[in-house]
Amino acid sequence: MTRSVAAVLADTAAQRPNHSAVIYESEHFTYGWLWEQARRYASVLRANGVRPGDRVALLLVDTPQFPVVYFGVLAAGAVAIPLNVMSTASEIEHVLTDADARFLVCANTLLAQAREAAGSLATVLFTVGPGPAGTVDLENAAPDAAPIDDWAAREPDDVAVVFYTSGTTGTPKGVMLTHRNILYNVDGMVATPYAFRSSDVLLGCLPLSHGFGQICGMLTGFRAGISIVLMSRFSAPEALALMTKHRCTVFMGVPTMYFVLLDAVAKGGQVPRLDRVYSGGSALPANTLDEVRSVFGCPVYEGYGATETSCSVAYHYPGLPFRAGTTGVAINDLTVGIARPNADCIELLPVGEVGEIVVRGPTVMAGYLGRPDLTAEVVVDGWFRTGDLGRQDGDGYLSVVGRKKDLILRGGYNVYPREIEEILVGHPAVAQVAVIGVPHRGLGEEVWAIVVPARPEDVADGSDEEIIEWGKQRLAAYKYPRRVEFTDALPMGSSGKVLKRALVSKYESTVGS
Repeated sequence: MTRSVAAVLADTAAQRPNHSAVIYESEHFTYGWLWEQARRYASVLRANGVRPGDRVALLLVDTPQFPVVYFGVLAAGAVAIPLNVMSTASEIEHVLTDADARFLVCANTLLAQAREAAGSLATVLFTVGPGPAGTVDLENAAPDAAPIDDWAAREPDDVAVVFYTSGTTGTPKGVMLTHRNILYNVDGMVATPYAFRSSDVLLGCLPLSHGFGQICGMLTGFRAGISIVLMSRFSAPEALALMTKHRCTVFMGVPTMYFVLLDAVAKGGQVPRLDRVYSGGSALPANTLDEVRSVFGCPVYEGYGATETSCSVAYHYPGLPFRAGTTGVAINDLTVGIARPNADCIELLPVGEVGEIVVRGPTVMAGYLGRPDLTAEVVVDGWFRTGDLGRQDGDGYLSVVGRKKDLILRGGYNVYPREIEEILVGHPAVAQVAVIGVPHRGLGEEVWAIVVPARPEDVADGSDEEIIEWGKQRLAAYKYPRRVEFTDALPMGSSGKVLKRALVSKYESTVGS
């Protein structure tokens, strides 16, 4: 039977049409309303040339119009290409050109960069809200459009969504996820690890243009029929207020969100009564995990994934014994292994050894759009090479020790940044820390720690030596940092990961100073 990701919304709209799917600025939008609007938008898209298989870029803020446009595109049989709203015109133009996307839907508040990007291309520009001459306002046209009868049938291996990577390791690449990829992940994640009940209310503060917010949050939540409270832009005080007001039961976030939520609570913010919270995107320091658990009074489930695996690989979940320092076990019948890094073939390593995390299963992407060469580099013998280093114990629990490209080679020894970060963040003066390898003439690389202090007064004479000594007492001689630099904030990508290459570029010029 052919299926479409659009069926996620269609099925739930048929089952509980009057239930609130989205809550935004205190207004409730039901599943029935969302699906009818999506079908009207699909009708307008078709009337303006969008055909099954066409690629449609989305430059939209997180409002109820995002799911309406997203499901409208999928219902029309087209491919959705979500864009980060912070993208520059040149970045948007790169995606439009690389993907051969002839259509772009943008919020009218983002018209400036959208028009600049599409100006030299044969791109049909749709707006959500009033736009200038030559654009099609979906919101205005929808009321007069007859909704299409149902979503267009698609084959399981047809591409549904193309996510462009953040580009932290080079030019952004289009990750092609099929209807099968996404539906397999969504159907499995509803029960494990998210354990969604139809009465759950989720704070939707993760960007819907990113896989964590879109697949794990919106799609999995809609499959379960829950309500999602949307935020256009994350703010910790507002997030606490919204979770309290709407009695949210579930929160999903990246570590940086948990840091600022804890800070907002410490400054008097109201603590919502949550049932469970989930963390992903990058490692959540152990002491932060414990503090979140204590402050919010609920379990914290940490997971691991990649865009190329439809976003999820391993997770802790209700009923699974918690094991500190791990991201849980493989989900959805995926097979996770640890392979020898830099080998031409997949050579799996024994239990407990550190190597590259590799994944095999039905959620692995169809490939990088237009880049069979790059696809062949990362999909080997049916396994996806994640580029992350980790280990598995005898029970299958996965521990992530860092990015392969972040591995520090100091005097012939392998140094894993995450291990050091977990130690340093235990120092009372350290709020956040990123460990990097800086070029060194004699050792190859030296270990540096870039620290966001817990308080301004923690940046004082001798503070760096104290942190170095803290690491020296707890780490092997080749691991502890020889230099500490303080900073107001760490550079972050759109997925919440620290941009360590940017840090290396910044600090390598100071070597010897």
